[in-house]
Amino acid sequence: MNWIPVILAFSVLGMIGLVFGVILTIADKKLKVETDPRIAKVRELCGGANCGACGFAGCDAYAEAVVEGRCKPNACPAANVAQIAEVLGISAEAGEKKVARVICQGHNGVATQRYEYDGYRSCATATGVAGGPKECRYACIGLGDCMRACPFGAISMENGIAKIDENKCVACGNCVDKCPRSAIRIIPADTKVIVLCRNSDLGRVARSACMKACIACQRCVKTCKYGAITVENGYARIDAEKCTRCGECAKVCPCGCIVDYSVVKPEA
Repeated sequence: MNWIPVILAFSVLGMIGLVFGVILTIADKKLKVETDPRIAKVRELCGGANCGACGFAGCDAYAEAVVEGRCKPNACPAANVAQIAEVLGISAEAGEKKVARVICQGHNGVATQRYEYDGYRSCATATGVAGGPKECRYACIGLGDCMRACPFGAISMENGIAKIDENKCVACGNCVDKCPRSAIRIIPADTKVIVLCRNSDLGRVARSACMKACIACQRCVKTCKYGAITVENGYARIDAEKCTRCGECAKVCPCGCIVDYSVVKPEA
């Protein structure tokens, strides 16, 4: 067998590979885009969950925007703002601490069940089956869509309703977007007195659907000395700017739908 053609073929391929290798090496050095090393440092100091709460596609885009001055360091709710400011050599204040809260107390035994749901474990799916298993059309369904959407592991399902760990929550809003009943809201963490009900039905109807439903009795309105409470669309609302967090409204609420977080830690 004549090996000369084989050897020549391999030699030619080797030379071609070597030439292309040299060309790629030169191109890599000539066309290399220098990256600001601060971007990687900022990236390490943000949440790391690519939750999108900062308004960017992910943590990499957020870090790049912060270094370039297109975004404030406190735009990421999970970022270490002080250390990012130190990396950039600027002064920055941490944003207002916010958390997600479940505006519902429709736990098992509290909310009226219309039927026993035995389908796919999804709140969105259950809502499509005759409006959901709970009588209250505003209630947390408790099948975990928000829990699965939370990149920080801050949500669990307990006693038929979502429970949020405020120590882990960064208020990214993913749970809000996933909840088919809009039963989760992002609010300032220092908000202590909250109406945990949004049922706008008549008091009798609301009460039959949930034992902790607001029945629009107006007792809280009459008790509040600061004019911070009104009843609109069938349920009480608290004006955070007027509220002094005295907690008197929670004391007189006959249904327990107003909760004072500084006194009683609710289940969700």
